[in-house]
Amino acid sequence: MRGRWFVFAAATLWGTSATLARFVFHERSVPPLVVVELRLAFAVALLATWLLVTNRAAFRIARADVPYFLVLGLGGVAMVQGSYYYSIARIGVGLAILIQYLAPSLIVAMNLLRGRTASKATIAAVVVAAAGTAMLVGTVSPEAAHAKPFDWLVTSASAVFFAFYIVYSKRGLAKYAPETVLLYSFTIAGILWAVVTPPWKIAAAHYDANLWWMFAALGVFSTLVPFALFNHGLRRMPAAEAGVVATLEPVVAVVSAWLFLGEGLRPMQWAGALLVLIAAALASQRASWSGENV
Repeated sequence: MRGRWFVFAAATLWGTSATLARFVFHERSVPPLVVVELRLAFAVALLATWLLVTNRAAFRIARADVPYFLVLGLGGVAMVQGSYYYSIARIGVGLAILIQYLAPSLIVAMNLLRGRTASKATIAAVVVAAAGTAMLVGTVSPEAAHAKPFDWLVTSASAVFFAFYIVYSKRGLAKYAPETVLLYSFTIAGILWAVVTPPWKIAAAHYDANLWWMFAALGVFSTLVPFALFNHGLRRMPAAEAGVVATLEPVVAVVSAWLFLGEGLRPMQWAGALLVLIAAALASQRASWSGENV
């Protein structure tokens, strides 16, 4: 139960901060990958400072695990965030969320291919979550009609990257504290995006102080805190269960837009939100995940 609450809290922060991210993209015209780079930079700076004061032992990792963190940082964190924000820019928020949250289905499929069993409740939770998310995000955006094959390839890959991040993170969390896993994976991902968009190019954009406060808020409430909560939850529950519970993020995002931006909700979206809640309840039945600790 504690792990589910951690993941739910992470999904809540991801969902509510999506409203701020949308504002930065559309109203302040900041490129998505710049936002990814800056929120990682703020997250790493704050986390490293906090660990220096409270737990310097968290900086220590075995030399043999360096390749693991390179793969997690580059193939997990960097690709999850980069592909997701690229998808939002190219095909719209709705389809980007829908496709990325096919990740729990991919995790269950991977378990089946590895010879693990999946109960009816497990399969039902995954199917209901996907259906609820599809109803929740609504109609296809105009951007999707003009998307190129490469855009669809990246968007489809975002689900694979997210599934990989969830499953591969569990391996590191079995040996290291969540803060250690975050520190090194965030740092490696941030370095990659700093190569793509060098810091001096960001400085040349002359963003105002208010926008830098938004970047800082995204670094804390969209990156550092929710990923820390998610990793603490993931440490305590099977990967597919964590993925299903995390599908509450689009529910929170849609409700947040309704509350704070005045965006109306159609009956189908309310029905979709209900289905996602049902899926989370199904996923929370411990008996459904016997033998599925990966």
